[in-house]
Amino acid sequence: MAVLKRLLGVLLLLLSAATVVFFLIHLIPGDPVAAMLGEGASPSDVTALRGQLGLDRPLPVQYRLWLVGYMPWERVERKASEGASFRDVRGVLRGDLGTSILTKRTVTAEILRAVPATFSLALAAMGAALLVAVPAGLLGALYRGRWPDDVLRALSLLGVSTPNYVSGPILVLVFSIGLGLLPVSGRASPGSLVLPAATMGLALAALLSRMIRASVAEELSKPYVTAARARGEGTLSTLFRHAGRNALPPVLVVAGLQFGSLLTGAVVTETIFSWPGIGRLLVQSIQRRDYPTVQGCVLFIASVYVLVNALVDAVATAIDPRAGARPG
Repeated sequence: MAVLKRLLGVLLLLLSAATVVFFLIHLIPGDPVAAMLGEGASPSDVTALRGQLGLDRPLPVQYRLWLVGYMPWERVERKASEGASFRDVRGVLRGDLGTSILTKRTVTAEILRAVPATFSLALAAMGAALLVAVPAGLLGALYRGRWPDDVLRALSLLGVSTPNYVSGPILVLVFSIGLGLLPVSGRASPGSLVLPAATMGLALAALLSRMIRASVAEELSKPYVTAARARGEGTLSTLFRHAGRNALPPVLVVAGLQFGSLLTGAVVTETIFSWPGIGRLLVQSIQRRDYPTVQGCVLFIASVYVLVNALVDAVATAIDPRAGARPG
């Protein structure tokens, strides 16, 4: 019963997010038809294209078609009147995200073309973050209250406080323009992944290192660690065999949730580095008023975030059943 309630809550959350985006995107000034045809288009051409795209209908009707598609009787009527030009819109609830206004390809195809780039960037950023955060967090916990800890905390505070739209251009100025070591943008070579992954990974590393430090330091102060040291176990043994294992579940939860956030945070980074992923597709679709693609991208991002959240909960509970009882 609890699983069913959780699943229902997830579906309602996704539907709510998609609905909010649907109505917000229609409030943005601008007309996709005008963008497609240009300023010199005749009124008759504009009217005809608006009718083909379904933009001449009232907003509630457009929402209903996007959500559930044509009803059976509507499909019969429209197919009879439009013939070969009729497209059977089935709606999001039946797996049809619609067709891009600009490219004429399905929104699902557009998203699938962009997914590999976004996931490779998110994985690279998470890997870079962990390479920095794990040793920094462990060092901070071991030297808690001493100068190495103070230095690491200052650096982590700087990393958390620096947004991607600041750190990204700085990295470009230093490593691309200044030193000429890495490409400025695009996805033409493996080196193109370094700067965007570093941009996203630095802020995440700062956050995770603070989390690891706090969690491990708390475990190191507990009696079972003192008892392990009294039995003659060394510092590394108590750190990894005892404190590290028990500190893992909350860190895993935060890392998993941050991986979901990388997919949404990639919007800024992908735009800066012209990385052809979901984030850049979303920004371009908003600029071009491509309503179906915007709605599909947001629904995809929300779905991935929710699924990652659920997966992290399950893994953390398997490692430590107490983690499953965390609030919210």
